[in-house]
Amino acid sequence: MEIDPIPIGSCSKENQIIYQQWFNYADSDSDGRITGSDAIKFFAMSNLSRQDLKQVWAIADSKKQGYLGFAEFIIAMQLISLGQSGQPITQDLLSSGVELKNLRPPTMDGLDALMAKKRHKEKEVDSNGGSSLQPSSSSSSWFSSKSIKKVSLSNVTSIIDGLKKLYIQKLRPLEATYRFNDFVSPLLTNSDFEAKPMVMLLGQYSTGKTTFIKHLLKASYPGAHIGPEPTTDRFVVVMSGPDERSIPGNTVAVQADMPFSGLTSFGTAFLSKFECSQMPHPLLDHITLVDSPGVLSGEKQRTQRAYDFTGVTSWFAAKCDLILLLFDPHKLDISDEFKRVISSLRGHDDKIRIVLNKADQVDTQQLMRVYGALMWSLGKVLNTPEVMRVYIGSFNDKPVNDAISGPIGRDLFEKEQDDLLSDLKDIPKKACDRRINEFVKRARAAKIHAYIISHLKKEMPAMMGKSKAQQKLIDNLAAEFGKVQREFHLPPGDFPDVEHFREALSGYNIDKFEKLKPKMIQAVDDMLGYDIPNLLKNFRNPYD
Repeated sequence: MEIDPIPIGSCSKENQIIYQQWFNYADSDSDGRITGSDAIKFFAMSNLSRQDLKQVWAIADSKKQGYLGFAEFIIAMQLISLGQSGQPITQDLLSSGVELKNLRPPTMDGLDALMAKKRHKEKEVDSNGGSSLQPSSSSSSWFSSKSIKKVSLSNVTSIIDGLKKLYIQKLRPLEATYRFNDFVSPLLTNSDFEAKPMVMLLGQYSTGKTTFIKHLLKASYPGAHIGPEPTTDRFVVVMSGPDERSIPGNTVAVQADMPFSGLTSFGTAFLSKFECSQMPHPLLDHITLVDSPGVLSGEKQRTQRAYDFTGVTSWFAAKCDLILLLFDPHKLDISDEFKRVISSLRGHDDKIRIVLNKADQVDTQQLMRVYGALMWSLGKVLNTPEVMRVYIGSFNDKPVNDAISGPIGRDLFEKEQDDLLSDLKDIPKKACDRRINEFVKRARAAKIHAYIISHLKKEMPAMMGKSKAQQKLIDNLAAEFGKVQREFHLPPGDFPDVEHFREALSGYNIDKFEKLKPKMIQAVDDMLGYDIPNLLKNFRNPYD
């Protein structure tokens, strides 16, 4: 499987040197990003039509981040060069067999003179003893409390930057005040915003999760074990790295550049069953894969795991962009633990895809029955009226078993496999949209959480009988949720799980909670109503 290739390798070394100089010139604030306003000035020198340049930006910024890095800038330059030679600029132009290696850089009117003028200015500054311009402050510094007030719009050069800024200024204060991090989800860090999109695989043991990852990578990842027995006994995050190595969970959880610090809340018992497997791979430059332990069934469920398995899967589900539930034609029963795991994915239904793996082990007639049985089993667990998308295939390195599945099965599996791979291929392109979606979802959840906490605080007596009143509120939590819903006209589906909330609440003194602060709620409402739409408007295609 290939994700849209970064074309640095398909660009000659001589052209890369030229493009690097052009990129440095176009990047007005030296932050390694070409924004829409930078692009408008620079691309205009190509003398292509506005419509052509709109297409160039749309193709180069396929991830809709609102800026171009160096690799995307090369794509833009190659498209402009092809456009100048008279070729229509379309989405599939770069993969249409055009010889990119020997493609000459585009003609940019007046660029040489402007670059010479800039170099002359820089020499003057250096000879006068002045210091060269410092690049804009790193966005990671926003996460230190001292720098919050200093963040200005000039720092925001992408949608993700803008979300970080809004989080720090408007959403994080609300979360911290009402202990959202203790009840729902840990506070976000810089690495949470910049992490690569993630795909998690879930399923009972021996349904082919690790083999599926091996099939995608065309190689085995460090520490992978494959066998008919439950082999993967830990959560393994497979991500890009300079060399092949495995990093233990405790080490991964404290690394600031990785988005896994929130897992420390599950304790050492979990972290000893968690590891990160790194390897250099073009696919892993775009997405991170999460392999999970096989979900237990039957007697094994009675031997409880030493950590909160469903809590961990729920944590990963919130971070992931796609969740693949794998089934085997010979293991269609959904055990109690698997049922709890699927229930923990509530609220992330749009990310779930069902994969009926090893389908070439049964003939066409049996496959029809297996598919029906699978849909029936899922219908009892997934409480949705819609039918989940199911991909049928055999995701391993062996050729399809024609002797059992027949030619019809082979064609079906190939089409299904192509559909699933195109779904995975779209993940990096949709990652920015997904991040905005998750951010808005989180903001709404934080607001509802604040309403619930402040309501419970308001219900507590001023003087006597506080412990009895607290116990009564905890016992009647569902009724209290109903009161909050009616008072603030909130949708009932947005409220947290009553049992989970009750469990978290029992460790707190409700009287110590904060009263409702309308200004904080208003700040989040303004963010959802004005700031995020404006952010999307500022970083859309600059030629729209």
